[in-house]
Amino acid sequence: MGSEAQRHAVKSAAEIRKGDMPILALSEEDVMRHLDPRELLSRLSSGFQALARGAVQSPHRPEITIPGKGFSLAMPAYMEGMNIAVKVVNVFEGNLAINLPNHLATITLFDAQTGAPVCIMDGTYITAVRTAASAVLSVGALARKNARVATIIGAGVQGREHLLLLPLVGDFTEIRIASLEYEDAEKLARLNPKAIAVRDVEAAVRTSDIVCLASHSYTPVIEAGWVRAGTHVTSVGYAPPHGELPVELLEKASLFVESLEAFEGPPVGCGELCGIDPGVATTLGDMLSRLKSGRQLETDITVYKAMGIAMEDMIAADIAYRHAKSKKIGQVIVL
Repeated sequence: MGSEAQRHAVKSAAEIRKGDMPILALSEEDVMRHLDPRELLSRLSSGFQALARGAVQSPHRPEITIPGKGFSLAMPAYMEGMNIAVKVVNVFEGNLAINLPNHLATITLFDAQTGAPVCIMDGTYITAVRTAASAVLSVGALARKNARVATIIGAGVQGREHLLLLPLVGDFTEIRIASLEYEDAEKLARLNPKAIAVRDVEAAVRTSDIVCLASHSYTPVIEAGWVRAGTHVTSVGYAPPHGELPVELLEKASLFVESLEAFEGPPVGCGELCGIDPGVATTLGDMLSRLKSGRQLETDITVYKAMGIAMEDMIAADIAYRHAKSKKIGQVIVL
Protein backbone atom coordinates (compact mmCIF):
# COMPACT_ATOMS: atom_id res chain seq x y z
CA MET A 1 0.00 0.00 0.00
CA GLY A 2 2.76 2.43 0.93
CA SER A 3 4.66 2.01 -2.31
CA GLU A 4 1.43 2.39 -4.32
CA ALA A 5 0.63 5.65 -2.51
CA GLN A 6 4.15 6.92 -3.11
CA ARG A 7 3.87 6.23 -6.82
CA HIS A 8 0.67 8.25 -6.99
CA ALA A 9 2.24 11.07 -4.92
CA VAL A 10 5.18 11.55 -7.30
CA LYS A 11 4.37 14.03 -10.03
CA SER A 12 5.38 13.52 -13.61
CA ALA A 13 7.88 15.88 -15.24
CA ALA A 14 5.00 17.52 -17.12
CA GLU A 15 3.29 18.36 -13.84
CA ILE A 16 6.31 19.95 -12.12
CA ARG A 17 7.10 23.63 -12.38
CA LYS A 18 10.00 25.42 -10.76
CA GLY A 19 7.86 27.99 -9.00
CA ASP A 20 9.39 30.81 -6.95
CA MET A 21 13.00 30.12 -6.05
CA PRO A 22 14.70 32.33 -3.42
CA ILE A 23 18.32 33.28 -4.15
CA LEU A 24 20.72 35.25 -1.95
CA ALA A 25 22.12 38.33 -3.70
CA LEU A 26 25.39 39.87 -2.47
CA SER A 27 26.56 43.32 -3.53
CA GLU A 28 30.16 44.38 -3.97
CA GLU A 29 30.06 45.88 -0.47
CA ASP A 30 28.63 42.66 0.98
CA VAL A 31 31.41 40.62 -0.61
CA MET A 32 34.16 42.98 0.53
CA ARG A 33 32.90 42.91 4.14
CA HIS A 34 32.72 39.13 4.32
CA LEU A 35 35.79 37.98 2.42
CA ASP A 36 38.59 37.76 4.99
CA PRO A 37 41.98 38.01 3.24
CA ARG A 38 43.81 35.73 5.69
CA GLU A 39 41.17 33.07 5.28
CA LEU A 40 41.39 33.52 1.51
CA LEU A 41 45.16 32.89 1.52
CA SER A 42 44.73 29.76 3.62
CA ARG A 43 41.85 28.40 1.56
CA LEU A 44 43.64 29.12 -1.72
CA SER A 45 46.61 27.10 -0.51
CA SER A 46 44.30 24.13 0.04
CA GLY A 47 42.57 24.82 -3.27
CA PHE A 48 45.80 24.71 -5.24
CA GLN A 49 46.71 21.42 -3.61
CA ALA A 50 43.28 20.01 -4.49
CA LEU A 51 43.71 21.23 -8.05
CA ALA A 52 47.05 19.43 -8.31
CA ARG A 53 45.39 16.20 -7.06
CA GLY A 54 42.77 16.43 -9.78
CA ALA A 55 40.01 17.09 -7.24
CA VAL A 56 38.77 20.28 -8.94
CA GLN A 57 36.69 20.35 -12.11
CA SER A 58 37.49 23.49 -14.09
CA PRO A 59 36.87 23.22 -17.85
CA HIS A 60 38.50 25.56 -20.33
CA ARG A 61 37.03 29.03 -20.36
CA PRO A 62 35.29 30.11 -23.58
CA GLU A 63 35.59 33.68 -24.85
CA ILE A 64 33.23 36.03 -26.63
CA THR A 65 34.95 38.96 -28.33
CA ILE A 66 33.26 42.27 -29.06
CA PRO A 67 35.48 43.90 -31.72
CA GLY A 68 36.82 47.25 -30.62
CA LYS A 69 35.18 46.97 -27.21
CA GLY A 70 36.32 44.02 -25.11
CA PHE A 71 35.83 40.35 -24.33
CA SER A 72 33.81 38.10 -22.03
CA LEU A 73 35.03 34.90 -20.34
CA ALA A 74 32.93 32.20 -18.65
CA MET A 75 34.74 30.39 -15.82
CA PRO A 76 33.05 27.41 -14.06
CA ALA A 77 34.51 25.30 -11.24
CA TYR A 78 33.46 22.61 -8.79
CA MET A 79 34.98 20.43 -6.08
CA GLU A 80 33.32 18.07 -3.62
CA GLY A 81 31.75 19.72 -0.61
CA MET A 82 31.18 23.05 -2.35
CA ASN A 83 28.64 24.70 -4.60
CA ILE A 84 29.14 24.82 -8.34
CA ALA A 85 30.55 28.27 -9.15
CA VAL A 86 30.27 30.02 -12.51
CA LYS A 87 31.86 33.40 -13.07
CA VAL A 88 31.35 35.60 -16.09
CA VAL A 89 33.99 38.33 -16.35
CA ASN A 90 33.89 41.09 -18.94
CA VAL A 91 37.01 43.10 -19.78
CA PHE A 92 36.21 46.39 -21.53
CA GLU A 93 39.07 48.88 -21.52
CA GLY A 94 36.88 51.83 -22.52
CA ASN A 95 34.96 51.61 -19.24
CA LEU A 96 37.57 53.67 -17.41
CA ALA A 97 36.59 56.70 -19.46
CA ILE A 98 33.03 56.45 -18.13
CA ASN A 99 34.03 55.74 -14.50
CA LEU A 100 33.40 52.01 -14.62
CA PRO A 101 35.97 49.30 -13.80
CA ASN A 102 37.51 47.76 -16.89
CA HIS A 103 36.87 44.33 -15.34
CA LEU A 104 33.23 43.58 -14.43
CA ALA A 105 32.25 40.16 -13.11
CA THR A 106 29.31 38.27 -11.67
CA ILE A 107 29.45 34.90 -9.88
CA THR A 108 26.53 32.50 -9.51
CA LEU A 109 26.58 29.58 -7.07
CA PHE A 110 24.49 26.46 -7.71
CA ASP A 111 23.62 23.71 -5.23
CA ALA A 112 25.65 20.62 -6.12
CA GLN A 113 22.77 18.27 -5.19
CA THR A 114 20.02 19.84 -7.29
CA GLY A 115 21.68 22.34 -9.60
CA ALA A 116 19.40 25.05 -8.23
CA PRO A 117 20.90 28.56 -7.97
CA VAL A 118 21.52 29.58 -4.35
CA CYS A 119 23.47 32.85 -4.66
CA ILE A 120 24.39 35.53 -7.12
CA MET A 121 27.13 37.94 -6.13
CA ASP A 122 29.35 40.67 -7.45
CA GLY A 123 32.52 39.12 -8.81
CA THR A 124 34.45 42.27 -9.63
CA TYR A 125 36.10 42.56 -6.23
CA ILE A 126 36.59 38.80 -6.03
CA THR A 127 38.42 38.83 -9.37
CA ALA A 128 40.75 41.51 -8.06
CA VAL A 129 41.46 40.09 -4.62
CA ARG A 130 41.79 36.41 -5.58
CA THR A 131 44.26 37.29 -8.34
CA ALA A 132 46.45 39.28 -5.97
CA ALA A 133 46.03 36.70 -3.20
CA SER A 134 47.32 33.89 -5.42
CA ALA A 135 50.39 35.94 -6.32
CA VAL A 136 50.95 36.89 -2.68
CA LEU A 137 50.57 33.23 -1.71
CA SER A 138 53.47 32.50 -4.06
CA VAL A 139 55.48 35.27 -2.38
CA GLY A 140 55.01 33.66 1.01
CA ALA A 141 56.04 30.26 -0.32
CA LEU A 142 58.84 31.14 -2.74
CA ALA A 143 60.48 34.44 -1.76
CA ARG A 144 63.58 34.36 0.42
CA LYS A 145 62.70 34.46 4.11
CA ASN A 146 64.78 37.61 4.57
CA ALA A 147 63.05 39.46 1.72
CA ARG A 148 62.35 43.00 2.87
CA VAL A 149 61.97 45.18 -0.24
CA ALA A 150 59.19 44.72 -2.79
CA THR A 151 58.36 46.62 -5.95
CA ILE A 152 54.87 46.68 -7.44
CA ILE A 153 54.65 47.72 -11.07
CA GLY A 154 51.17 48.98 -11.76
CA ALA A 155 49.06 51.35 -9.68
CA GLY A 156 45.64 50.13 -10.74
CA VAL A 157 43.30 47.63 -9.11
CA GLN A 158 45.92 44.89 -8.96
CA GLY A 159 48.53 47.27 -7.61
CA ARG A 160 46.10 48.23 -4.85
CA GLU A 161 45.27 44.65 -3.90
CA HIS A 162 48.93 43.59 -3.93
CA LEU A 163 49.79 46.49 -1.62
CA LEU A 164 47.05 45.49 0.82
CA LEU A 165 47.93 41.78 0.87
CA LEU A 166 51.74 41.72 0.75
CA PRO A 167 52.12 42.68 4.44
CA LEU A 168 50.23 39.49 5.37
CA VAL A 169 53.12 37.29 4.20
CA GLY A 170 56.24 39.31 4.95
CA ASP A 171 57.84 41.94 7.16
CA PHE A 172 58.65 44.56 4.55
CA THR A 173 60.71 47.63 5.23
CA GLU A 174 59.72 49.20 1.92
CA ILE A 175 57.15 48.60 -0.80
CA ARG A 176 57.87 50.58 -3.95
CA ILE A 177 55.18 51.42 -6.47
CA ALA A 178 55.82 52.31 -10.11
CA SER A 179 53.26 53.31 -12.69
CA LEU A 180 53.00 54.85 -16.13
CA GLU A 181 51.53 57.85 -14.33
CA TYR A 182 53.69 58.79 -11.34
CA GLU A 183 50.73 60.56 -9.73
CA ASP A 184 48.82 57.25 -9.64
CA ALA A 185 51.73 55.62 -7.83
CA GLU A 186 51.77 58.48 -5.33
CA LYS A 187 48.06 58.10 -4.61
CA LEU A 188 48.37 54.36 -4.08
CA ALA A 189 51.40 54.71 -1.83
CA ARG A 190 49.32 56.72 0.64
CA LEU A 191 47.52 53.50 1.62
CA ASN A 192 50.56 52.11 3.42
CA PRO A 193 53.16 54.01 5.48
CA LYS A 194 55.91 51.71 4.16
CA ALA A 195 55.00 52.35 0.52
CA ILE A 196 56.74 54.91 -1.69
CA ALA A 197 56.20 55.95 -5.29
CA VAL A 198 59.23 55.60 -7.56
CA ARG A 199 60.05 57.00 -11.00
CA ASP A 200 63.07 54.85 -11.88
CA VAL A 201 61.66 51.37 -12.49
CA GLU A 202 64.98 49.83 -13.42
CA ALA A 203 66.69 51.01 -10.24
CA ALA A 204 63.78 49.79 -8.14
CA VAL A 205 63.78 46.32 -9.71
CA ARG A 206 67.55 45.94 -9.48
CA THR A 207 67.47 46.46 -5.70
CA SER A 208 64.28 44.55 -4.85
CA ASP A 209 63.79 41.14 -3.27
CA ILE A 210 60.30 40.77 -4.73
CA VAL A 211 58.93 42.24 -7.95
CA CYS A 212 55.17 42.13 -8.56
CA LEU A 213 54.03 42.84 -12.11
CA ALA A 214 50.45 44.05 -11.85
CA SER A 215 49.80 45.91 -15.08
CA HIS A 216 47.62 45.49 -18.13
CA SER A 217 50.52 45.97 -20.49
CA TYR A 218 50.68 44.20 -23.85
CA THR A 219 54.48 44.37 -23.76
CA PRO A 220 57.07 43.59 -21.04
CA VAL A 221 57.24 46.22 -18.30
CA ILE A 222 60.72 45.19 -17.08
CA GLU A 223 63.83 43.74 -18.66
CA ALA A 224 65.13 40.33 -17.65
CA GLY A 225 68.59 41.77 -16.99
CA TRP A 226 67.25 44.02 -14.26
CA VAL A 227 66.25 41.09 -12.02
CA ARG A 228 69.02 40.22 -9.57
CA ALA A 229 69.82 36.78 -8.16
CA GLY A 230 67.48 35.65 -5.39
CA THR A 231 64.48 37.69 -6.53
CA HIS A 232 60.94 36.35 -6.65
CA VAL A 233 58.85 37.77 -9.51
CA THR A 234 55.09 37.54 -9.85
CA SER A 235 53.05 38.43 -12.93
CA VAL A 236 49.25 38.58 -12.97
CA GLY A 237 48.65 40.72 -16.06
CA TYR A 238 46.51 39.18 -18.82
CA ALA A 239 46.88 41.05 -22.09
CA PRO A 240 46.99 38.62 -25.03
CA PRO A 241 48.58 37.91 -27.39
CA HIS A 242 51.69 38.74 -25.31
CA GLY A 243 51.89 40.54 -21.95
CA GLU A 244 53.91 42.19 -19.20
CA LEU A 245 56.41 39.42 -18.38
CA PRO A 246 59.69 39.30 -20.37
CA VAL A 247 60.01 35.77 -21.72
CA GLU A 248 63.82 36.01 -21.53
CA LEU A 249 63.56 35.98 -17.73
CA LEU A 250 62.34 32.39 -17.83
CA GLU A 251 65.67 31.24 -19.27
CA LYS A 252 67.34 31.86 -15.91
CA ALA A 253 64.44 31.34 -13.51
CA SER A 254 62.40 28.56 -11.91
CA LEU A 255 58.83 28.91 -13.16
CA PHE A 256 55.68 28.26 -11.12
CA VAL A 257 52.11 28.32 -12.45
CA GLU A 258 48.58 27.68 -11.23
CA SER A 259 48.04 24.88 -13.75
CA LEU A 260 49.88 23.51 -16.77
CA GLU A 261 47.00 24.86 -18.83
CA ALA A 262 48.89 28.14 -18.51
CA PHE A 263 50.93 27.00 -21.51
CA GLU A 264 47.92 26.81 -23.80
CA GLY A 265 47.04 29.80 -25.94
CA PRO A 266 44.68 32.51 -24.71
CA PRO A 267 41.90 32.61 -23.58
CA VAL A 268 42.80 29.43 -21.68
CA GLY A 269 46.45 30.17 -20.91
CA CYS A 270 49.05 32.94 -20.83
CA GLY A 271 50.32 34.65 -23.95
CA GLU A 272 53.84 34.88 -22.53
CA LEU A 273 54.06 31.08 -22.12
CA CYS A 274 52.83 30.03 -25.55
CA GLY A 275 55.32 27.74 -27.27
CA ILE A 276 57.26 26.96 -24.08
CA ASP A 277 57.60 23.36 -22.88
CA PRO A 278 55.26 22.86 -19.86
CA GLY A 279 57.87 20.52 -18.44
CA VAL A 280 59.93 23.50 -17.26
CA ALA A 281 57.23 24.57 -14.77
CA THR A 282 56.02 23.46 -11.36
CA THR A 283 52.43 23.96 -10.26
CA LEU A 284 51.79 25.83 -7.02
CA GLY A 285 49.75 22.88 -5.80
CA ASP A 286 52.59 20.40 -6.24
CA MET A 287 55.00 22.78 -4.53
CA LEU A 288 52.64 23.53 -1.63
CA SER A 289 51.99 19.79 -1.23
CA ARG A 290 55.76 19.24 -1.11
CA LEU A 291 55.54 16.88 -4.07
CA LYS A 292 57.98 19.13 -5.92
CA SER A 293 60.59 21.62 -4.79
CA GLY A 294 60.13 25.34 -4.43
CA ARG A 295 63.09 27.65 -4.00
CA GLN A 296 66.27 25.58 -3.67
CA LEU A 297 69.02 28.22 -3.39
CA GLU A 298 69.10 31.74 -1.99
CA THR A 299 70.43 32.88 -5.36
CA ASP A 300 67.60 31.31 -7.41
CA ILE A 301 65.29 33.57 -9.36
CA THR A 302 61.72 32.29 -9.03
CA VAL A 303 58.79 33.39 -11.19
CA TYR A 304 55.07 32.91 -10.64
CA LYS A 305 53.00 33.53 -13.78
CA ALA A 306 49.23 33.64 -13.30
CA MET A 307 46.51 33.12 -15.86
CA GLY A 308 43.60 33.34 -13.39
CA ILE A 309 41.61 30.16 -12.81
CA ALA A 310 38.05 29.45 -11.74
CA MET A 311 39.11 27.50 -8.64
CA GLU A 312 40.23 30.80 -7.13
CA ASP A 313 36.83 32.38 -7.79
CA MET A 314 35.05 29.34 -6.35
CA ILE A 315 37.08 29.51 -3.11
CA ALA A 316 36.62 33.27 -2.68
CA ALA A 317 32.90 33.12 -3.47
CA ASP A 318 32.42 30.27 -1.00
CA ILE A 319 34.00 32.30 1.80
CA ALA A 320 31.82 35.32 1.09
CA TYR A 321 28.66 33.23 0.73
CA ARG A 322 29.10 31.22 3.93
CA HIS A 323 29.93 34.27 6.05
CA ALA A 324 27.09 36.34 4.61
CA LYS A 325 24.60 33.51 5.03
CA SER A 326 25.59 32.89 8.66
CA LYS A 327 25.18 36.58 9.46
CA LYS A 328 22.01 36.95 7.37
CA ILE A 329 23.61 39.59 5.15
CA GLY A 330 22.45 40.39 1.62
CA GLN A 331 19.10 40.47 -0.11
CA VAL A 332 16.89 37.55 -1.08
CA ILE A 333 15.51 37.76 -4.58
CA VAL A 334 13.00 35.39 -6.15
CA LEU A 335 13.30 33.91 -9.61
